[in-house]
Amino acid sequence: MELQFFKDFDFTGFWDQSTYSQRDYIEDFPKDEMIASVEEELGYKLPASYIELMKIQNGGMVDRCCFPTTEPNSWADDHIALTGIMGVGREKTYSVCGELGSRFMMEEWGYPNDGVYIGDCPSAGHDMILLDYTKCGKTGEPEVVHVDQEDDYRKTFLAKDFETFIKGLKDEDDFDN
Repeated sequence: MELQFFKDFDFTGFWDQSTYSQRDYIEDFPKDEMIASVEEELGYKLPASYIELMKIQNGGMVDRCCFPTTEPNSWADDHIALTGIMGVGREKTYSVCGELGSRFMMEEWGYPNDGVYIGDCPSAGHDMILLDYTKCGKTGEPEVVHVDQEDDYRKTFLAKDFETFIKGLKDEDDFDN
């Protein structure tokens, strides 16, 4: 597969290949029919960079699990933490249309319906990573934001797009604990 977005990105040490990640996150590579079906169910066009990453590995826990922030949040003063990225599918617990996927977070936890929740955090549901379509509409290029349920679902801007978010993830050792 010829990469359009991640051709200069080194995935060494990016994905966590644990048994838990295999069991609960990683879906089979998505076919075009699955992508279209998921987009229809969610009501949003998924970003091309997200789809490209899911064709490299369709979801999974990450070892580069922190993204720097300029404002404090419920996790830390200078970053958010990410557990895993939800894949395109319905089979795994942590897929965008899975048991604990995007719709579940909106319907059961009251998260705002502003896009697609694609990342969970170590807080077990108390904060999430959202592809936020508020500014771009349902077919545009969404920003990536952190949504903090513990702070009245406050959004913290992380990145202008999904590719920038992925490339900006850092190792937790880069931050003071």
